[in-house]
Amino acid sequence: MDGGGFSELAERHRHELRVHCYRMTGSFTDAEDLVQETLLRAWKHRATLTDPSALRAWLYRIATNVCLDMLAAPSRSREIVMTADSGGGDARSPLAEITWLQPFPDHLLDEAERGPEAVAIARETVELAFLAVIQHLPARQRAVLILRDVLGWPADQAAAALEMSVPAAKSALQRARETLRTTLPTDRHEWGSAAGEREREVLRRYIAASQSADVDELATLLRDDARQAMPPANLLFDGRQAIVTMWREALAGGHAGDEWRTVEIAANRQLAVANYARRPGESRFTAVNIDVLRFEDGLIAEITTFGADLLPAFGLETTL
Repeated sequence: MDGGGFSELAERHRHELRVHCYRMTGSFTDAEDLVQETLLRAWKHRATLTDPSALRAWLYRIATNVCLDMLAAPSRSREIVMTADSGGGDARSPLAEITWLQPFPDHLLDEAERGPEAVAIARETVELAFLAVIQHLPARQRAVLILRDVLGWPADQAAAALEMSVPAAKSALQRARETLRTTLPTDRHEWGSAAGEREREVLRRYIAASQSADVDELATLLRDDARQAMPPANLLFDGRQAIVTMWREALAGGHAGDEWRTVEIAANRQLAVANYARRPGESRFTAVNIDVLRFEDGLIAEITTFGADLLPAFGLETTL
């Protein structure tokens, strides 16, 4: 296969490979770089692909090892940061402890699903809670889990991709599954379902209350046990009262007198918003953050707040 033809075929898998690298690393920006490296390595070693029908699996194997190389590099070592509790409750939260976690725009997940032979982007495998938990796994356990339980590879194929024996790969998968069982909520598949009209009505009220800085109204939209995590600051506000107190302090402090605009977006198959503020006397609104929401029983159960630097990936400007 000539270089041009190979590049065209490999490029068709870019979007799903980016999702794979995102699952491996939890970072949208790292995933962008890693898929570039994957396609570069693939092009350089294209002569070793003896069966063109195996291109997709071959690319995934390269992408997985590119991610493992990055995760093993001393300069890219990552440390799980213990959560700084701000609500007087349980201070541990996978979402807050993973300081490199970033949101992934839904429109790019859609592109991955439209690719040739694309793996389905199952909602529960791109949710922030799932991604945060698997970042706690050792890198090879994480890789085995993704290849076996997300991509559906057979044990021998996953083991070969990772240059492990089949028994070693099975053992790593068993340990990874046990971590998920003990860390993820037992009802996760229920709260991971697609947002319905009830949740969208709460989102509309959330947007209206955010734009009017109505903290009392916002409080009515939260569950009593709601949490707000803020990676990479590793802050966790545990419970409705802690969240409301933080919001009031922010509005009375650095954002005192600001006018707000809130724009609906979608990330990780979850409802989300981008928040903008305009200081008194300024002509434009400046992006403040991204809130990704999770719902339970028609109320907001979790807010994960990210910086605004990724807004261009969502098709939004950082000023309005």
